[in-house]
Amino acid sequence: MNERANPRTRVGIVRSNKMDKTAVVEVVRYVRHPLYKKYIRRRVKYLAHDAENTCGIGDEVKIIETRPMSRRKRWRVIETLRAVQ
Repeated sequence: MNERANPRTRVGIVRSNKMDKTAVVEVVRYVRHPLYKKYIRRRVKYLAHDAENTCGIGDEVKIIETRPMSRRKRWRVIETLRAVQ
């Protein structure tokens, strides 16, 4: 099979799980402003495939890049790092 050698992974917080087998995962990264040297928070929301519907809102999950599953869904949930009760 043609698997990528090092697929991209991200760690983020689940913001929505209302769709069937899909979770919206928000990934936050900090970038340094080129002129002012202040660190700025940048957010990106990814649609991730959650086959068992196990993700809850507020859970910290690890996602991996995968083949396109729908128009916007290109990520898959690998594991739940920290579950919110």
